[in-house]
Amino acid sequence: MEKITKIGVVGLGHLGYHHTKHLAKLDGAKLVGVYDINKRKCVETALKFKTKPFESLMALLKKTDAVSIVTPTQNHNKTAKICIEKGKHVFIEKPITETVQEANELIALAETKGTIVQVGHIERLNPALLPLANYDINPKFIEVQRLAPYTSRGADVPVVLDLMIHDIDLVLAIVRSPVKQIHASGVSIMTDSVDIANARMRFENGTVASITSSRVAKDKVRKIKLFQQNLYITIDFLVGLTEIYRVVDSEKQESSDIISAPIDLEGTQKHIVYEKPNIIKNDALQMELINFVESIQGAATPTVGGLAGKEALKVALQIQNKILEGLK
Repeated sequence: MEKITKIGVVGLGHLGYHHTKHLAKLDGAKLVGVYDINKRKCVETALKFKTKPFESLMALLKKTDAVSIVTPTQNHNKTAKICIEKGKHVFIEKPITETVQEANELIALAETKGTIVQVGHIERLNPALLPLANYDINPKFIEVQRLAPYTSRGADVPVVLDLMIHDIDLVLAIVRSPVKQIHASGVSIMTDSVDIANARMRFENGTVASITSSRVAKDKVRKIKLFQQNLYITIDFLVGLTEIYRVVDSEKQESSDIISAPIDLEGTQKHIVYEKPNIIKNDALQMELINFVESIQGAATPTVGGLAGKEALKVALQIQNKILEGLK
């Protein structure tokens, strides 16, 4: 008999709407209801997705095994703590909480209660990133750009915690080494908080990463470039394009996509080859929620668990503090 996880959504803003849309038709899950402090929005969303509007969080929790928490960040800790105390698994949109201490408390509570904490760092499941699993990735330098036109959504927090935190999480997952040193700068343009930021991170293993984020740009840009010995990878998340340049022994080269003349390196003939992996389109949010349900059912582990979410928050706050120090 197929396991069915009873799940609810808390918070029905822009992202909460999309969580509800996916959970309403997710195999292995039953969307039992939604809750939002805006009662009208709660009723309208429930009607659209043929589920039940709940008048309180506690009423929703009585009917669920798990919840998607898609409230403003300042409410994450309070809401998640209530849910975990009741033994519910929680999916929390990024960032996990406002402070590292709050994140530590949630993680410890979930461990005590035996519940899962998963954090919505959606870029981990971007289709353009997935081909990297087929390569031995050990970059020495990483360059990331995430630029976006200004909108009021998300503008209540600094760009580091709104946009850059996505790339902080990605870089931490790719490098897999403690951060040794951070340099950062930023400016406020449209809001009272930082709107454009750059961070340069040096890791214990020697890797350097440069991350730039802006919410005052003409066009959207979401790109990452990885540089390492014999390998260069560039990924455009928006268009779903991954391009790989490798240095290979000429004798072992089977691909026809050779883009260089033979290069003699220490007596060995080398070529540079170009590869463009086939990108399998998917909806990253849908994949995240499938992963959450499968993790609850014991068939998977969270793509981004509580600890990883906490580490991304920790580094983001360090970057934000460095920027504020420079603005004094």
